[in-house]
Amino acid sequence: MEGLPGMITDLDLLKQLQAGDEPAFKALYARHSRRVLAFAYHMTHSAIDAEDILQETFLRLWTGREQLPEIAHVGNYLFTIARNKTLDHLRKVALQHRLIDQVWANISETSNDLELQLEARESNALIQQALTQLTPQQQTVFRLSRQQGLNHEEIAAQLRLSKSRVKNLLVEALKHIRTYLSQHAVSLAILFEITHRHLIF
Repeated sequence: MEGLPGMITDLDLLKQLQAGDEPAFKALYARHSRRVLAFAYHMTHSAIDAEDILQETFLRLWTGREQLPEIAHVGNYLFTIARNKTLDHLRKVALQHRLIDQVWANISETSNDLELQLEARESNALIQQALTQLTPQQQTVFRLSRQQGLNHEEIAAQLRLSKSRVKNLLVEALKHIRTYLSQHAVSLAILFEITHRHLIF
């Protein structure tokens, strides 16, 4: 696209973009958006996340148009921005999954570590919210298992249910809670950040 005779080049469009020309920006978007989107989707496996990365990449191009460095190949420059945006996204996702796993461990384990205890208290509100969406029987089985430490046989005897029924109820409850935590990973990350600040200060 940057050297074809009879066609305006990417570098020509870039010069117009630096002057605030919106049609030039739209032309660059039309030429390069599919490649950026395909890369982001390949890395994230999410159409929504890939679209967000695409928009952030071109927003960066537009908002930084007056301070653009010397660019030899516009496609490579956009790819570099998209790559960095994608890596930032993947780091955030990895952090969110790590936080979810920590809360998951706190559901079934008791720790003497002060930091883990604080994190468990901070995340308890989300767990309680998830519990309210369970059936009364699922809530009871979960609390007897994870909060009172009873095994399947003890729960079955107390509730007059079969052991297999208790196991199924617990599996359903745990699956729902983990899904709920995943859907609220951003809130969870904020809670953990607040907790860690309290520990430092």
